[in-house]
Amino acid sequence: MMLLVLLLLPFAAAFVAACMPGDSRDRPAAVAGIATLAALALAVSRFDLIAGGAVPQEHYAWLPAFGLDIVLRMDGLAWVFAIMVLGIGVLVLLYARYYMSRRDPVPRFYAYMMAFMGAMLGVVLSGNLIQLVVFWELTSVTSFLLIGYWQERNDARRGARMAFTVTTIGGLCLLAGVLLLGHIAGSYALQDVLAAGNRIRAHDWYVPALVLVLLGALTKSAQFPFHFWLPHAMAAPTPVSAFLHSATMVKAGVFLLIRLWPALAGTEEWTWILGAAGVCTLLLGSFFAIFQYDMKGLLAYSTISHLGLITVLLSIGTPLSVVAAIFHTMNHAVFKASLFMAVGIVDHESGTRDMRQLRGLKRAMPHTAALAIVATAAMAGVPLMNGFLSKEMFFAETMVVGGSENWWMSVAAGMMGLFSVIYSLRFISVFFGPLAHDLPDEPHEPPRWMRVPIECLVLLCIAVGVMPERVVGDVLAVAAHSVLGPTMPEYSLAIWHGVNLPLLMSMIALAGGLVGYLVLRNWFELAQRDRVPVLHRLKGAQLYENVLVGLSQGAAWLLRLAGTQRLQPQLLVLMAAMVVVPLLLAGPVIDITMPQPAGADPLFALLWLIGAGCAVAAAWKAKYHRLAALALVGGTGLATSATFLWLSAPDLALTQLMVETVTTVLILLGLRWLPPRFRPAYLAARVPPSAWLRRSRDALIAAAGGLGLAAASYAVLTSPQAGGTSIRDFFVLRALPEGGGANVVNVLLVDFRGFDTMGEITVLSAVALTVYALLRRFRPAPESIAIPVQQANDVDPAVGQKPGQQARDGYLMVQSVYLRFLLPVMGVVAVYFFMRGHNLPGGGFVAGLIFATALIVQYMVAGTDWVESHLRLRPHRWIGWGLVTACGTGIGAWLAGYPFLTSHTAHLTLPLLGELHLPSAFVFDLGVFLVVVGTTMLILVALAHQSLRSRRTPLAGKPSAAALAAIPPTKEIG
Repeated sequence: MMLLVLLLLPFAAAFVAACMPGDSRDRPAAVAGIATLAALALAVSRFDLIAGGAVPQEHYAWLPAFGLDIVLRMDGLAWVFAIMVLGIGVLVLLYARYYMSRRDPVPRFYAYMMAFMGAMLGVVLSGNLIQLVVFWELTSVTSFLLIGYWQERNDARRGARMAFTVTTIGGLCLLAGVLLLGHIAGSYALQDVLAAGNRIRAHDWYVPALVLVLLGALTKSAQFPFHFWLPHAMAAPTPVSAFLHSATMVKAGVFLLIRLWPALAGTEEWTWILGAAGVCTLLLGSFFAIFQYDMKGLLAYSTISHLGLITVLLSIGTPLSVVAAIFHTMNHAVFKASLFMAVGIVDHESGTRDMRQLRGLKRAMPHTAALAIVATAAMAGVPLMNGFLSKEMFFAETMVVGGSENWWMSVAAGMMGLFSVIYSLRFISVFFGPLAHDLPDEPHEPPRWMRVPIECLVLLCIAVGVMPERVVGDVLAVAAHSVLGPTMPEYSLAIWHGVNLPLLMSMIALAGGLVGYLVLRNWFELAQRDRVPVLHRLKGAQLYENVLVGLSQGAAWLLRLAGTQRLQPQLLVLMAAMVVVPLLLAGPVIDITMPQPAGADPLFALLWLIGAGCAVAAAWKAKYHRLAALALVGGTGLATSATFLWLSAPDLALTQLMVETVTTVLILLGLRWLPPRFRPAYLAARVPPSAWLRRSRDALIAAAGGLGLAAASYAVLTSPQAGGTSIRDFFVLRALPEGGGANVVNVLLVDFRGFDTMGEITVLSAVALTVYALLRRFRPAPESIAIPVQQANDVDPAVGQKPGQQARDGYLMVQSVYLRFLLPVMGVVAVYFFMRGHNLPGGGFVAGLIFATALIVQYMVAGTDWVESHLRLRPHRWIGWGLVTACGTGIGAWLAGYPFLTSHTAHLTLPLLGELHLPSAFVFDLGVFLVVVGTTMLILVALAHQSLRSRRTPLAGKPSAAALAAIPPTKEIG
């Protein structure tokens, strides 16, 4: 239970922060900080247990039949990454409190940050590979929101799209690779996959699985050739960069490589693919970092380089290289987070990050300068800093694996160390020299608590560099042992190992970097453009843009070739598919034997003839008179509803009747959007033969499609299953004993297929929100406001009204008063059908439609202004609370140890009321009710508001500008 609480705390804080008002500043920061501190304390309290060799696990059933359960697992590696995520997260949240502007929507920022933190914790705590991929993709979604937080900026939108596209494509590759690994290992459980390493490496599908998994890891960790997205992600706010690009997002790929190292490492394919990508990344990243003029851009390329260093260590394949990779991952997270926050202070207090303008900042902000210089020394690998120790281990491992034959790896490591010193000196150069006076703002020290997070991290850099064994020795051993197990090597974290080749390489890198910076310093001062010598044409972002343009052009060509904007050809293809697909899939497999009717009922046959006649007449009328066609379609719906009732399906009949009522009103409002059609009556009879042939063809295909789909549905419902019973009999026999309800339809929707219903209400909500988003800003053309001249002239000059207007207005007023009393009556009816739904015809869907109809009546009588001012409807909130209620039912089943959305029935005996039947599906049905009401009303109000905007004024001809200005604006809803 502890791991589940640890995982849900950030998501709960994200929800609370998102519900806060937009002008709130301190409260969302407090909520996020308290939740993160609580999660951090919870994780720290588990260290003694994990250090003792225990691996806490929690299982929650999800899809047991497919071997997919929610498994939370915390070993040493997961503990270290969780501490990095939560520990640096606390500091970043404190820093963001002072960094974010009052003009920014701060609650949204903290909601995104906490959601991302929860997704990252889900990645590191996952004990199931499919579950890991789900959280992996959730990190891509939330990072997209964080990088594009400043939506008004083009660079933020571009960087967010680029990061999301690259990492999501990698995530899809990872999913395919995980499916292959699960197939090879026979399980998706992480511990089973790790234990099947020998079988995986010997399998024929090892190479495809390896390539797919590595694509997912390399794209997420910005490794060559996918490194180009990380610098563009610097458009995010600095707290986001400090969090995502030090301890979380880019480290997700590193975590995956370390996590799957026992199952995938140890082959030539692993070594060469990872080694080549890592060497190219560390060299390109460090070289490009030297020539950046944006301080965050320099840190972005240095991050790419250090991630390449970790990737090279993991490619080497020795146990000691894994220890070094974990050690440098921890060190890099500490000094890189402090450097990003230092850059944020410089930008926040001086108004720029351009190193061509910045100089002498040590005079204006001495404390910040000292902290940044110490953190930069750790990044450069200066002795007595944490970065020096792990980089020296890196040099040692490249020499061991390279030897005298593959000496190029040692050379590459030395070059990377030299480049890192150059860009580190370039980074701290902004603090020296005379103070610049032409900056956008006067630089000064930040608020005290804004500097505290950097002080904590810099202190940790020094502590690890001076006392590594005492500070991180146990933590590193626990993390490395969880990966290596019995192959755990002996190593020492002592500061001094004597004079050896790794130390010599470190000294050469420091001295060579100092000389290289002095040689290039004049070039930095003279160059005016952010241009990398020799490699300035190597731009992965441009290649990415070219690929997207090519894909867009190819899609447009295919659309022109095979697409059409006409509705009729699209429906023709759909109807043809309804004929062909059942024949191809169901025909050869299922024997369709239609039942022989015992006797034909003339009344039932007449009902079907009426429905079929309405359908045919609607198809004929739709070309000339849409309102008549809509009425005829309603007649077909009523015939269908009567058919359900005839065949002893009152639940379906009631649902169909309410759906017909609601959709008729919505379509009536939608008719106003369509252009008018006028066709003289004498032309309607002169239909050319080609049109008759086309209509006959369409009628035959439509009839065949309907019959084909009906036959396939009947075959699926009546064909015997594995137990010898049909699907129909399966649900009928199990509805009451297993679902706790006598209404088979409702039990099917909220219990047996509750997950499908959850998906359906989610899609319904998305459709309603999409309709609202599309219509909320539409403005009709001015010509739509004009009315015919005779209507304007049909006014009595004496009274200023049309003849009979007063009588009609009085009648409508009396009618509206009576109809307003209909709302509570229909509300009671809705409650009645909702409460009886589990055992008798009714349920949340039907009750929602009934209540929505009651509200529709109020809109039709009183208009949107009265309803919104008196009833205060907020359809968005109905939808949101409905989805939360439905999801809460599933989570409640989890907490009780059952699969998601498992229903449970309780029987309570209360005074006066007697025995009360309370299934948990009742709460889920309540969520369905709220979503149905919310989506129906949101679509209705969106359409109704546009109708108000296009209402006509009593003016003859084209309205004047004054008349247009007199039309009252429509206020937004929700």
